[in-house]
Amino acid sequence: MRSRRLLLSALVVLAASASACRRSQAQGTASPEDCILMEDGWGQDGSVPVTVDVVAEGLEVPWGVAFLPGQEGDALITERPGRVRLLRGGQLQPGAVATLPLAANGEGGLLGIAAHPDFATNRQFYLYVTTQADGKAQNRVERWTLSPDGTSATFERVIFGGIPSAKYHDGGRLRFGPDGMLYVGTGDSRDPDLSQDVNSPAGKLLRLTPDGAVPGDNPFPNSPAFLLGVRNTQGFDWKDATTLYLTDHGPSGETMRFGHDEVNVVKAGDNLGWPGIYSCETQGGRITPSLTFDDAAPPGGAAVYTGTAIAEWRGSLLVGTLKSRHLHRVEFDARNPRRVARHEVYLRDTWGRLRDVLMGPDGHLYVTTSNCDGRGECGPRKDLLLRVRR
Repeated sequence: MRSRRLLLSALVVLAASASACRRSQAQGTASPEDCILMEDGWGQDGSVPVTVDVVAEGLEVPWGVAFLPGQEGDALITERPGRVRLLRGGQLQPGAVATLPLAANGEGGLLGIAAHPDFATNRQFYLYVTTQADGKAQNRVERWTLSPDGTSATFERVIFGGIPSAKYHDGGRLRFGPDGMLYVGTGDSRDPDLSQDVNSPAGKLLRLTPDGAVPGDNPFPNSPAFLLGVRNTQGFDWKDATTLYLTDHGPSGETMRFGHDEVNVVKAGDNLGWPGIYSCETQGGRITPSLTFDDAAPPGGAAVYTGTAIAEWRGSLLVGTLKSRHLHRVEFDARNPRRVARHEVYLRDTWGRLRDVLMGPDGHLYVTTSNCDGRGECGPRKDLLLRVRR
C-alpha cells in the first residue's frame, strides 16, 4: 500500500512538472527554473548547408577519438570490443595499436580516450576501460604510452579505479579541460542512488589530475566528484574556463519515467538532480536542463564548435544522438547563457547512430557512427569516422 501511494504521488508530481514544461516551451524560455521541452520530435531541420566526408571506414563501434598534439592529422580511436586504432595522415592503419582484455557486456568495454596535454613530449594517453577487479566488472581509467613510431602502446598504470560497472549506464567519456585536469564522465551503473552519493564515483563528472589524484580545489573536499546527480553522460565540453555544457541520458523505466534526455549548463559543484528530478522539474539545489526531449534520443558525444568553416555554428554545441540518428545543434542566448536561443537537426537519418563528436585540429567537426553496436545496421563498410564541413 505504501509503495502504491508513493507511485501515485510521483505520477501527480510528474503531471504537474510536465504541464510546467509545456508552458516553458510556449513561452520560449529556458533557465534553471524554466526549461524547453520538445514534446514531439527533435526540432526543425538545420538551415546551414554542410558537407560530410568519410575519413575512415571499417571500424567496429568507435567509441572515442583523440587527436594527437604535435602529430598533424594523427588520431587514436577506441573500438568498444577492446582495440585502439591509429589514424595516420588521414588513413586508418590496418593493425591495432593495442588490444585490451575486457570484462564487459552491454554498454561497457573500451570506451573513452584522451591524449595528455603534453603528449608531444610524453606520448601519454588515457583510456576508460571495463575490466575485472575483485571478482567483478568495474570501470577504471588507465594511462598508456604510445611508441615513437605510433604502431604500438604500453600500459603504464591504473590512475583511477573502482568505478561501478553494469550492463547499462557505464558513462565513459574522457576529456582534458582548459585547466589541464582530466574529466571523467560516469554512469549510475543502474543504481540511481549512487548518483547522489559523493563518496561513490558512479553517476558523476569526475575531475582528476593527470596522475589520478584529487585536485585540492575540487568542489567537494577530498572527493574526485566535480558534478553530482548524473544518470549516464557521454558528452560534455567547455563554454569557457568555468562553464560546461553536459548532456545526460533520461530514464528508461525507473519509477514509470521514460525519455527526457538533457542538455545542461553547469559549473563546479552543481547537482543535476538524478534520480530525484528529471525533465523540466525543479528543486532547490538542483540543476534543471536547458533543453530536454520527450522521446529518448539518447545523446552520445558533444562538442562546442570552435572552427570558422561553418561560421553560423561557431559557439554552438553539437551533439551526436544514437536512437534518433542525427546531429543536434544547440545555440545559446548571448544575453542569457543558460537559455537556448535555437536548436536544429542535421544529418537526420543519414548516417545512422552517431557516437563521439569532437573538434579536430584542422577546425572541422568529426563524428563517429555506432551502427555496429547491436542496435543499428552494420553494413559492409562497418562504422565510420566522418568530417563535417561547409
